[in-house]
Amino acid sequence: MATFYILCSSALDRYYMGHTTEPMAERLRKHLSNHKSCRARAKDREVKYLEEWPDKSSAYRRELEVKSWKKRARIEALISM
Repeated sequence: MATFYILCSSALDRYYMGHTTEPMAERLRKHLSNHKSCRARAKDREVKYLEEWPDKSSAYRRELEVKSWKKRARIEALISM
């Protein structure tokens, strides 16, 4: 089982999308840990949306699909469903 997820940082006013086969709590812990990357700037990320997929490749395809939308309003509409 794999998960497609959307995180939100209020401080940066940005969404982050990804996929994982790890438990979501562990993946979020890694996002919030002290590491050096462009994603490490936000320490207030919270999970806004989750979708379960049967395998990692399906979750990755969904991630790419949503990332291709580009319009923030469309992403926010998905989150509010």
